[in-house]
Amino acid sequence: MSTLLNRPATRLTTRPRDPLAAVTAVAVVLTVVSAWYLDFAPATLISGFENVVALVERMLPPRVDDPGRIGVLAVETLLMAVLGTVLAAVASVPLAFLAARNTTPHPVLHAAARAVITFCRAMPDLLFAVLFVRALGIGVLPGILALGLHSIGMLGKLFADAIEHSDPGPREAVRAAGAGYLREMINAVVPQVLPSWIATFVYRIDINLRMSVVLGFVGAGGIGFALQDALRGLIYPRALGIVCIIFAIIAAMELLTIAIRRMLLTPSDSGPHRDRIARFVFSAMLLAAIAWAMITLRIPPLSLVTWIGPAVEVFTRMVPPDFGALGADLVAAAVQTVAIGVVATSIGAALSIPVGILAAHNVTPHPAVYWAARGWILAVRAVPELILAVIFVAALGLGPVAGTCALAIGSIGLLAKLVADAVEEIDPGPVEAVRAVGGGWWKTLFAAVIPQAVPAMTGSTLYLLDVNIRTSTILGIVGAGGIGYLLFESIRTLNFDVAGAIVIVVFAIVYAIEGVSGWIRARLV
Repeated sequence: MSTLLNRPATRLTTRPRDPLAAVTAVAVVLTVVSAWYLDFAPATLISGFENVVALVERMLPPRVDDPGRIGVLAVETLLMAVLGTVLAAVASVPLAFLAARNTTPHPVLHAAARAVITFCRAMPDLLFAVLFVRALGIGVLPGILALGLHSIGMLGKLFADAIEHSDPGPREAVRAAGAGYLREMINAVVPQVLPSWIATFVYRIDINLRMSVVLGFVGAGGIGFALQDALRGLIYPRALGIVCIIFAIIAAMELLTIAIRRMLLTPSDSGPHRDRIARFVFSAMLLAAIAWAMITLRIPPLSLVTWIGPAVEVFTRMVPPDFGALGADLVAAAVQTVAIGVVATSIGAALSIPVGILAAHNVTPHPAVYWAARGWILAVRAVPELILAVIFVAALGLGPVAGTCALAIGSIGLLAKLVADAVEEIDPGPVEAVRAVGGGWWKTLFAAVIPQAVPAMTGSTLYLLDVNIRTSTILGIVGAGGIGYLLFESIRTLNFDVAGAIVIVVFAIVYAIEGVSGWIRARLV
């Protein structure tokens, strides 16, 4: 007993010596419990594999029955993504200055701006689209507004983070010259954060293009309407043809965004003059795209303001929320949503990390392997999770198992890309040292690559959990489990007070998961 008491106090603490091991153990336990709760078992997948193969056979060969109409809807989808992102960026800039601690005029404004940004990020874009369709009718405007509002959650947060990380020196110099708040922001802060803002904006267009594909499922315009029509009619070859067109559009956008990032963000030997020209060209292209979108989509400029009244009327019908109408069903659906996200993230991580390592140009064993891995990542990213959910529901039947499979496959596209980027950014010194002493590919991987990439991979996996929880809230619209079914049914039947209760629960789930993920990242990454 005396020996025990004389030991250093640190030996008696409950703090784990290896936080990563502790988090991994908790994650394994949560995954097993969640899989049991969902009845997600290997036997279920094996029994449904034949159905998946049969469905794929029914989808071949792909065909496009009405190329003209599909082409118009594809262009409509692209323009919706551009216009929605532009609107979000315009709204996010002032929000970001209010939400950044070093530029906000008052703590109350800081808290309010952060609350707006968090709310927009927590609410799925498809939910916004459903509500806007109810308020404004079927068309592209609800889709644009849904993309814009949801994008504020990401753009506002990242814009604000860039402002908080800016150098205070230029601000102090401008302030010393007697400039006011507005000139201080424009002359001292904006030049520092503009490159980061541009990179975030371009990346968000890429994300919104994928999102806009599924908005047609709820009547918010775009090529998703034609895809839903083909799936509802069980015309699977036509559906696959549309998916192939979607893949081509997203692949082209991926290449375009890479080129734009390099043009705008890579330092040039020609100096600032070339950079100014590049930004001027990008601005001119963006303005032309906005004008083209407004004309092609037949959106009167005034409608970008007049939507507020009808939308507020629909949104306020969700207040006060009715938590008693669904009772225990609401709790069960919320738990199921979290369980779907946990299992899908675990499976996605197990499948994504090997692919991501092979897709890193500094580690991959052969160029052919690199391009195969990058092609697989692009192919998976090109198909939105909701479309995957439709396919798995058709193959495996209604329920959370289909939603979990869809999210797990969809996770590969996001996490594998993040893992590949993290591996490409590691310090090459340890890798060269292991190779210099005769270490082979496997030894280099485990001795020099993975130890450096583990923190970034951990952070990316936690971010994926955050994303999957949000995404799982909407899979219920196609019968793939989760709280989304109750949500969209309540809106379809005009029970907006019940929908309001579900929205609050969804927000609470996403906010809690985001907080826990942030807390873990702060201690591990």
